[in-house]
Amino acid sequence: MADRKSSSSAGVSSRLTVRRKEKAENEAKKEEKPPKEGEKVEVNGTSVPEETGEAATGNGAPANGENAEKPEPMELPPFEIITGDRMDPFFYKFQFKNVEYSSGRNKTFLCYLVDQGPGASGLLRGFIEDEHASGHAEEAFFQQVLPNYDPALKYTVTWYMSSSPCSACAMKLAEILKARKSLHLSIYSARLFEWEEPEIQAGLKALVAAGCKLRMMKPLDFTYTWNTFVENDEQTFVLWEDCQENYEYYQDKLADILQ
Repeated sequence: MADRKSSSSAGVSSRLTVRRKEKAENEAKKEEKPPKEGEKVEVNGTSVPEETGEAATGNGAPANGENAEKPEPMELPPFEIITGDRMDPFFYKFQFKNVEYSSGRNKTFLCYLVDQGPGASGLLRGFIEDEHASGHAEEAFFQQVLPNYDPALKYTVTWYMSSSPCSACAMKLAEILKARKSLHLSIYSARLFEWEEPEIQAGLKALVAAGCKLRMMKPLDFTYTWNTFVENDEQTFVLWEDCQENYEYYQDKLADILQ
């Protein structure tokens, strides 16, 4: 979809930043040296003597004119799903801010806690981050964090998300909850994703009907996630001025959708 372990989540780095892969150029550019006076230079594969003063066209325009080759645009690969134990504080403060207009927040951060009940190896904790270019964070959770399901266990899963699920993810989650009867999911979101769209509203209703608990993140939730999922260097989290007001705004919208 729609901002990103304990001892049981081995191999996860403690701090990750968003990395964008750039396509390598095929050949390194060679440093161009100005030709000496009288030395021939190549123009479109033909050797011509260097001219001084005005360009060969006589009007200062490039000799190649419209035939000059334009550089090809660089293609970037899709962003990958990123997982980790604690996220960068800058990304948290930007992605989880519960503003009404989320300009520039084109990814989803999903912080998770998983309690598998007595006899399990321990509490799973971490975060997942996506860029809406490959699989969404909600789907990646069930692929990377909880790929297997044991009906003998009782799963209590809690998500703190930078924004609520999109319609496609909400429908997929509803199907998962129907199939996995012993899995209980609670989703606390900082913002509502495109909440005015009918398909988004239908998806959220389907989630609740499947047994998912939905609500917006309260101010205390932001402090909790800062302390639990952020590489905060023991700094105290300071809430933005309108955090409570924005929470109430979104919570009212969500209540209207689910009524």
